[in-house]
Amino acid sequence: MDSRIKRFILNIIRTQSDLTLATLRDDGYPQANTVSYVNDGLVLYFATNRNSRKVRNLQYCNRVSLTIDVPYINRSQINGLSMSGVAELLHDDLGETVHARELLHEKFPTPWEAPPPAPPGQVMFVKIVPEIISVLDYSKGFGHAELVRVGAGDGRA
Repeated sequence: MDSRIKRFILNIIRTQSDLTLATLRDDGYPQANTVSYVNDGLVLYFATNRNSRKVRNLQYCNRVSLTIDVPYINRSQINGLSMSGVAELLHDDLGETVHARELLHEKFPTPWEAPPPAPPGQVMFVKIVPEIISVLDYSKGFGHAELVRVGAGDGRA
């Protein structure tokens, strides 16, 4: 991935807090949810209730799509990301789960910015590794988008 586009993508990921996640339900309908996220480079993490519909959907199909939008005042400022990737449910309280929890605390350090506390054992972290990113940048013209395939060395910053 070219360094200019990677910087643009990482800037959007780092400066935003929420994404819209699309998962597939077992009845064939897509489901979209807004979740707060953290990142390590292009790898995204979020926490959810282990009994949530999102978790059941990801157990059924771990392929996801998501969008990250940037607020704008006029249309020439529209930019954002649309990604397709693979989600992984993190089942342990070691390794990547600890890393994701630390990233969450760094990004949302004050109690009113963090998700409300959950009872022990109810939180599950989800890791998303993007495979394809569509970069929307209207400063280059109406509807301008660049499609980027994420390679093995592109994931973490």
